[in-house]
Amino acid sequence: MGHIFLAHRSYSFEEVMSGQWHESDPYYAACLSFCQEWLNGKDFFFQLTSGSTGKPKSIQLGRSQMIASAQATSDFFNIKKSPRLLVCINTAMIGGKMMLVRGMLWDADIYITLPNARPFEANWLQLDFDFVAMVPMQVAASLNNARDLKWLCQIDKLIIGGASSSPELISQIQDHNIHAYQTYGMTETVSHIAVADLSKDDLIYHALPSVKIGVNASQCLWIEAPMALERHLQTNDIVTLETASSFRWLGRADFVINTGGVKVHPEILEAQIDKLVKEIYGPIKYFVAGETDEKLGQRIVLIIEHASDEKKEYILRMQLKENLEKYHVPKQIYAIEAFAYTDSTKINRQKTLSLCGFNQF
Repeated sequence: MGHIFLAHRSYSFEEVMSGQWHESDPYYAACLSFCQEWLNGKDFFFQLTSGSTGKPKSIQLGRSQMIASAQATSDFFNIKKSPRLLVCINTAMIGGKMMLVRGMLWDADIYITLPNARPFEANWLQLDFDFVAMVPMQVAASLNNARDLKWLCQIDKLIIGGASSSPELISQIQDHNIHAYQTYGMTETVSHIAVADLSKDDLIYHALPSVKIGVNASQCLWIEAPMALERHLQTNDIVTLETASSFRWLGRADFVINTGGVKVHPEILEAQIDKLVKEIYGPIKYFVAGETDEKLGQRIVLIIEHASDEKKEYILRMQLKENLEKYHVPKQIYAIEAFAYTDSTKINRQKTLSLCGFNQF
């Protein structure tokens, strides 16, 4: 059986299962407690949703769902026997928790570290890993540090989730030939049900084995899978089907902006302006939203995580007008020094917008 490695010591699965461990750090203690429950056959677990599109809620996940998810991931990536896994994302969220489950089911050596921006900063984690899950912020930080980059490039399979990877980040991943995949999923599907190979020019998501997909009349994705919370799970994500088992993600239906009768997907527009924003402001966070407007119904606005800077805002407005179609140009740029985030590091758009003083978007 495998082992669980922490910064200061390691435990065999047998030791964890029998309770032969003691950790004073609450994060590591919570990880080991979950692993102990899993190894002893607990059937159900309660998990909070991320809260990125609404108030977080607690849902019950079954052991069989989690096993089905781990098996589908293993089959898709052809995971070898007894791999080495790095768990560097928050295990309080479903993505991190499923990394622990995968490790235990795959008889892996599981290396657990506190979730921070640079997972490879600690010397004891400078190893070759077979399977790692990271959020975009961690990948970006590792790419910008020469020592971290070395170990990032040596990961056999890297999955990136929690938020979308920016075009700039994808370009850097491709430049360094990193074996990375963007994931699509949610708590209700026990982490990802589809992945997109970031070495490809087109971001096409391919469903995992045993996952069936389709769209409703509004072109929103539905999922039927053994790991899903419901037999037929209807999402609010607008997609275009490429094949019976693959799709291109366009954005969330509840984020769509109707400006003067023209429907705009903020996520697509964000990708189009990414280079322009980064050239002027550097690697900041930002997003596009729709503000209530008497004439247009909604007008497009850009929210940036930055102190107000009239000169930069003017330059960006000019660049946006030169490079975007008329109805896609943000009518206003709002600068806010600190966004609101969920526990899984996603931008909480609704809460951030309320910080700007708007009630309707």
